Amino acid sequence: MTPPTPVTALRGVGDALAERLRALGIESIQDLLFLLPLRYEDRTRIVPIGALRAGQRAAIEGEVVLTEVAFRGRRQLLCRVADGSGSLTLRFFHFNPQQQQGLARGARVRCFGEARRTAAGLEFVHPEYRRVDERGPSPQDEHLTPVYPATEGITQGRLRQLVGAALARTSSLEVEDLLPAAVLLEESLPSLREALEYVHRPPPDAPIDALLERRHPAQRRLAFEELLAHQLALKLLRRRVQQEPGWPLTADGAMKARLLAALPFQPTRAQIRTLREIEADLALAKPMLRLVQGDVGCGKTLVAALAATRALETGAQVALMAPTELLADQHAQNFRRWFGPLGVDVALLVGRQTGKARVAALGAVKRGEAPLVIGTHALFQEGVEFAALSLVIVDEQHRFGVHQRLALREKGAASGRRPHQLIMTATPIPRTLAMTAYADLDVSVIDELPPGRTPVRTVVVADTRRHEVVQRIRTACLEGRQSYWVCPLIDESADMPYQAAEETAAALAAALPELSVGLVHGRMPAAAKERTMRRFKDGEIQLLVATTVIEVGVDVPNATLMVIENAERMGLAQLHQLRGRVGRGAHASSCVLMYRAPLSALARERLAVLRDTNDGFEVARRDLELRGPGELLGTRQTGLAQMRVADLLRDADLLPRVQIAAETVLTDWPSQVERLIRRWVGGAEQYGRVG
Repeated sequence: MTPPTPVTALRGVGDALAERLRALGIESIQDLLFLLPLRYEDRTRIVPIGALRAGQRAAIEGEVVLTEVAFRGRRQLLCRVADGSGSLTLRFFHFNPQQQQGLARGARVRCFGEARRTAAGLEFVHPEYRRVDERGPSPQDEHLTPVYPATEGITQGRLRQLVGAALARTSSLEVEDLLPAAVLLEESLPSLREALEYVHRPPPDAPIDALLERRHPAQRRLAFEELLAHQLALKLLRRRVQQEPGWPLTADGAMKARLLAALPFQPTRAQIRTLREIEADLALAKPMLRLVQGDVGCGKTLVAALAATRALETGAQVALMAPTELLADQHAQNFRRWFGPLGVDVALLVGRQTGKARVAALGAVKRGEAPLVIGTHALFQEGVEFAALSLVIVDEQHRFGVHQRLALREKGAASGRRPHQLIMTATPIPRTLAMTAYADLDVSVIDELPPGRTPVRTVVVADTRRHEVVQRIRTACLEGRQSYWVCPLIDESADMPYQAAEETAAALAAALPELSVGLVHGRMPAAAKERTMRRFKDGEIQLLVATTVIEVGVDVPNATLMVIENAERMGLAQLHQLRGRVGRGAHASSCVLMYRAPLSALARERLAVLRDTNDGFEVARRDLELRGPGELLGTRQTGLAQMRVADLLRDADLLPRVQIAAETVLTDWPSQVERLIRRWVGGAEQYGRVG
């Protein structure tokens, strides 16, 4: 594949300018071509100065009738320009002698800027301008003027010049059409060159609204190719992973039967269906890649435990990775309760372990004496070796990046076989988003809650009613229930006047002297945090004040009231996760979303979503609408949220066709796959080659 031509190949681009362009992600001429405008300005029409209105951005043309350097607080260049219909002032705070000379009286100039009203009349501050020929009519701009993302040291004029130079290059290699003609024809898409020419130089009659909304066919052509590249990167990852030898895990199911017999309840139909899908994958000699989506409290962990019996019965190892030590600790407790009676040891491997305890844990894992290992990201750190890792379970997928879960997969390489991967998330992803974000995974959905789970009633109140909320906690706790109070910060910040967890805990303890109040947050020593959580679970603490460290995994069936302070500052997915900490028992539960006025329209709408529905999939759908895919997927996800052209919400209708095109390209034009990925995703095809 021909390497991209460096931007320094363009005339006038030296090392200094190349370094500034790098801040915009531009290193090659191809990068310049894909630097798409943020918006457009219509400079094709000259507006008479007399018709200009304050706030209007427009092009004017006239003669300089007066130029002077004034000292009004600071040195500035003032030029009076007239066109017969009126006059306005050009004001420059930064100028040099050449500019002053070029704007001398009698010069004819064309300017573009935003008209501002002053006591002396209208003015443009630092407008873009150029001299025009005084001898005859000057040519009009032939296209709308693009406005590009800015970076220090490069003017818009220079960027336009560079993009123009890139477009004018005679070599077609920079804009080689990598979409097969059959796909272009099937989708009625313009060629890449046509699309780029249009988005950088739209004609004067271009539909400006469609361009600003990025819905013009030329922009959709580029979005289609970018979505296709991301889809191909993930499909290629899946293909590479599944070409490697896996562990065919077949067992008679005796351990699973014993675990099920010990449960005080029956799994739901959705849990059983999902388990069958997983078991079918585990029986194959290629690595499983499966995502299990399910709402808070649907029983994903039990499904993972039942799946683990397949590997444990064959004598192989299972690793479960959780995003926090608190959640890893809780998983370890649950798995020991389930597997202890079955004679299976459960090892815990977390970052806080040091000395002899860590050495002993690492040794047991390496020798295969620890068949079931639970931990945090410490599991895939250097020095952790497994004897026969056959199944990797990743909890709360959105907290980990692709690289992190693949790094754990590499730990199975010692046995010559790659482990199966079971990915779990309680942050449901709408189907259109999952089609792109998890194209490397098969998806199972647990869409049923266990019987007996009562819906949580959610109310939204202003923090001016704090005393009523405190009284509600007193009532609930004196009736024998327990409560949470969640704060977004640990310490008070001068910039953000929100109640901090430590101050809140002290204030609530003073207001509720008859209750036992505990505090847990991420900066506490792990032992102190675990001790507090255990006391809360055992009922010794009635009110737990916490930061969002309790967002996932904490299971206290007796807790029936959740108060979330400054709820307007949190995302819908996070609020839904926190709400899921209550309603886990047989008692009616409530969630109080407390906010500080005034509420923005967006915050009001988000809180209304939580108040109106308990359905995690509906919450996720609305979250996608309100805040976009970046929040749902997490900033460390596959990079999909950083797309240059495409938008997963706006362009959702393209995704089914992109999926079909991806299969077509993989089958019929495999030589184009790596090139498309390189153009749009860069090194993302390396996802499958970690370590």
